[in-house]
Amino acid sequence: QVQLVESGGGLVQPGESLRLSCLVSGAGFSTYDMSWYRQAPGKERELVAGLTSLKRTQYKDSVKGRFTILRDNSKNTVFLQMNSLQPEDTAVYYCVAKVPLGRAYWGQGTQVTVSS
Repeated sequence: QVQLVESGGGLVQPGESLRLSCLVSGAGFSTYDMSWYRQAPGKERELVAGLTSLKRTQYKDSVKGRFTILRDNSKNTVFLQMNSLQPEDTAVYYCVAKVPLGRAYWGQGTQVTVSS
């Protein structure tokens, strides 16, 4: 069983930054493909950023150049550095771990609110 715990969400003003963290249980973290998704009120859940075990990255077009996904395999942690936040980035952000040849595990989510 893989468990994920997100932290780092909060309320910020437009243009500010936040760094989300996701601590993942289990000894196989370095083999997991990690992602961050988000879901805004009334909208579908969407992929924000992904980082594979082979360090390949992908980003939603609207966050390219502003968000960076990082991982520290020694700490079983994946991060989402979010800069130049905008009101449209307001959502619940979820961390996802995809195990090799297995299922995806989701965290409980952390709220990010961008408002002046």
